[in-house]
Amino acid sequence: MFTRLNRAQPYALALFRVVIGFLFACHGAASLFGVLGGSVSGDAVPVGAWPGWYAALIQLVSGILVTLGLGTRIAALVASGSMAYAYFSVHQPDSLFPLQNGGESSAVFCWAFLLLVFTGPGAVAVDRLFSAHARTPAEERTTHDKAPAIPA
Repeated sequence: MFTRLNRAQPYALALFRVVIGFLFACHGAASLFGVLGGSVSGDAVPVGAWPGWYAALIQLVSGILVTLGLGTRIAALVASGSMAYAYFSVHQPDSLFPLQNGGESSAVFCWAFLLLVFTGPGAVAVDRLFSAHARTPAEERTTHDKAPAIPA
């Protein structure tokens, strides 16, 4: 069973990346353009308003990049940092715990994007088209499944 799960891991990671990136981009689009219910106030954030407009721009751009798997690790690092900033500057002053201060989505996005920084985009990503060293998941499995040589 675990062998099958391990084989599916790069694809599950890619699906995770697409869903998280899409949801993040939707937050940015809602705040920037007033679509999908708009920002917290229900309208678009005024252009140049600190920090809301810049946060929404980061959400939209990094969300799209992560969804596509283009510059995933860098985009995810920026997104994770922006959510850490949002949590500690907006939510945490009200209360320590996310459930009490309304910062659940900031905390979850922060950690999800940080995970993508370390894991990479998964099996299906635009990055793979541009990487000279891109290997298929099958090639990665055979490389990782081999035991390392022990020097004599």
